[in-house]
Amino acid sequence: MNRALQILAAEEHIDDGDPKVLQLPNDADPQAIEVCLADIERIDLVFPKFTDGRAYSQAFLLRRRLGFKGDIRATGDVLIDQLVQMQRTGFSSAVLKEGVDASDAQRQFDRFAAFYQGDAVQTAPHFTATA
Repeated sequence: MNRALQILAAEEHIDDGDPKVLQLPNDADPQAIEVCLADIERIDLVFPKFTDGRAYSQAFLLRRRLGFKGDIRATGDVLIDQLVQMQRTGFSSAVLKEGVDASDAQRQFDRFAAFYQGDAVQTAPHFTATA
């Protein structure tokens, strides 16, 4: 199953203080969240620099260990090169850094269309799939 990562241009991301949206700093432990995740529709995880990958770990923990089913959105210094790994670690949407062309993003997914090993959402390795 190829799940699509929703790609948003910087100007499409709206932060209106919605109570169903949780903004989690990249140094926070997702397992220590004191909010009921069932009441949250979206969690925004921040990449302060593209070289800071703590949000990947947060997304993975939210999907695999905490079972969060809502939207996990990457924000901050998000570049096209990161999108495939974001999808594999549990992100469902990403807001590209200002000035990055969202139409170029599909190229990354075309280059890396399938993986042998499992990931945050598709946990079973490819070789166990039945045809």
